[in-house]
Amino acid sequence: MTANFSLAKQVALVTGASSGLGEAFAGFLADAGAQVVLGARRADRCAEAAAKIGENAASVMLDVTNSDSIEAGLDAAEAAFGTVDIVINNAGTVTNRALVDMPPEEWRQVIDTNLTGCFLVTQAVARRMIAAETGGRIVNVSSMLGETPAGQVHAYSASKAGINQLTRTSAMELARHNISVNALAPGYIQTDLNTNFLNGPAGERIIKRVPQRRFGQISDLEGLLLLLTSPAGGYMTGEIVTIDGGLSLSGM
Repeated sequence: MTANFSLAKQVALVTGASSGLGEAFAGFLADAGAQVVLGARRADRCAEAAAKIGENAASVMLDVTNSDSIEAGLDAAEAAFGTVDIVINNAGTVTNRALVDMPPEEWRQVIDTNLTGCFLVTQAVARRMIAAETGGRIVNVSSMLGETPAGQVHAYSASKAGINQLTRTSAMELARHNISVNALAPGYIQTDLNTNFLNGPAGERIIKRVPQRRFGQISDLEGLLLLLTSPAGGYMTGEIVTIDGGLSLSGM
């Protein structure tokens, strides 16, 4: 094999890394050789996750909705390991409510965290990458719901659709600086947070529409994440890569 999936000498920042996908992503990147900074509002959980990875990991308190917090987090990341080369925009939240019942403040919370947070981190990191002339990789975590409509997740779906376009427009502008921007768009991935839901009646209905007849595991995302962050995927930018067992092909 000639493809290079090594992340040796790379510094990666993962947002929303206190649990779930973010924590797993940090582990994948560290296993590939990167020095990893885990960021989230729950600094204590990030510190615990970083300790599990070992000496090549550090943690920072990071609120993606606050520009000052982002800059402070990036300063701390650089102090720990140096200029950030890879960013995984994973921080996000979801609400499940009928359109007519959703309070405006709930809509704003989801959009501010998922979409505006992704924009603010991308902007701050890109400025530093350009100044350092290092290039870099930015991977946004979208969702199949950014393309395929489903009920009662209006703010979440809208935020992920916005992330898809933010990914494409950012990729166009940043390519000249050797910065690639791509997005993962997972379907239903089983985590500790959603196991009860997926194992319940709703999950039974959903899995019948998944052509592969199973929910995704976090490990199913590892190869794609490494492709988008390593030299092996160096010619990819502006792509939204869906990984959902074929669910979006059959519709929701």
